[in-house]
Amino acid sequence: MVRNICVVITARPSYSRIRSLLSAIKKSKKLNLQLVTTSSANLTRYGNVEKIIEKDGFKINHKIYNLIEGDDITTPAKTTGLAIIELSSIFKTLNPDCIVTIADRFETISNAIAASYMNIPLIHIQGGEVTGNIDEKVRHSISKLSDFHFVSNEDAKKRLIKMGENKKTIFNYGCPSIDIAVDLEEINNDIISKYSFLGNQLDISKKFIVVLTHPVTTEYMNQKRNISELILSIKNLPYQVVWLWPNVDLGTDIISKELRIFASDKSSKNVSFIKNLDSIDFLKLLNKSSCLVGNSSVGIRECEYLGVPVVNIGHRQNKRARGRNVTDIKDFSSKLIEEAILNQVNKQKYTTEYIYGDGKAGKRIAKKLEDLILTFEKVITY
Repeated sequence: MVRNICVVITARPSYSRIRSLLSAIKKSKKLNLQLVTTSSANLTRYGNVEKIIEKDGFKINHKIYNLIEGDDITTPAKTTGLAIIELSSIFKTLNPDCIVTIADRFETISNAIAASYMNIPLIHIQGGEVTGNIDEKVRHSISKLSDFHFVSNEDAKKRLIKMGENKKTIFNYGCPSIDIAVDLEEINNDIISKYSFLGNQLDISKKFIVVLTHPVTTEYMNQKRNISELILSIKNLPYQVVWLWPNVDLGTDIISKELRIFASDKSSKNVSFIKNLDSIDFLKLLNKSSCLVGNSSVGIRECEYLGVPVVNIGHRQNKRARGRNVTDIKDFSSKLIEEAILNQVNKQKYTTEYIYGDGKAGKRIAKKLEDLILTFEKVITY
């Protein structure tokens, strides 16, 4: 009997983290993929993820338009609440054998709540990790609502066991986001020319760095000051900079406004701004770059596998397992950031440490989903 696996994609990062698993589920004769997209995944200005998903050959069964925008402290809670209402109806219609939810974005807890109250087995990808931000609370809350866990490393597995999760329900198969970093083709200017940049067009034959910083919702009041310090550190760098737009979170509008102001300033002459890249093209770009700067988890995960030097700023990735490629700057200080960038850019690529797996997680998880004895009866070990 074919098993229905429902995967909920809420945002641009969620898709890149799960893409290889979707492919493996689609290829399996024992599994049927049901795809639901919600929140920013359905909006063009946040990367047009639904179009990328369809271009990659996946069918989206349902789309939910629930994102409430604006830099107001109430919008994440309202967005999550609307998703719970809509998802409960969709889950009833699809009647899946299990729900797969990903990582720690604020909207993902809606998947977990709806599935749990409807007695549908819940599977969590990337549980057990630690970070800063509201993500810390969301990730662990989802883990406690989940019935099965596919973690990215042994550190995460041990943490879930300490939290009372049954070790028989935890599987360390690596992180699916690493899978697409394997055997990357070389990027060239022809690939780059497909994208529209704000400001200068990037020439990848010359040295460049990539900047990607997201809002920290628990530090909302400091957001303008933080992005201003980061911009100040970038202004005088003697090489090209590619700056990507942030995820949708509380504080995104503040960052976006400051980036637009910076883009119109003559001091940004070496900077190319872009809202979104295809996930594979993004990794190709990172692989070619001399350094990644910001607070994205891609610096902790994919860049560790690729050996790309990283300057990680602030508390957003606090205490998450990382490789030697990462230099941490605890505060958004322009002087400290600039010094760290100049130091990292002059280094060669780091050796891969395989902290988040070897690039075969998607296939392993799909294989396990074929014969996993599914249950929503939670067995707690404390």
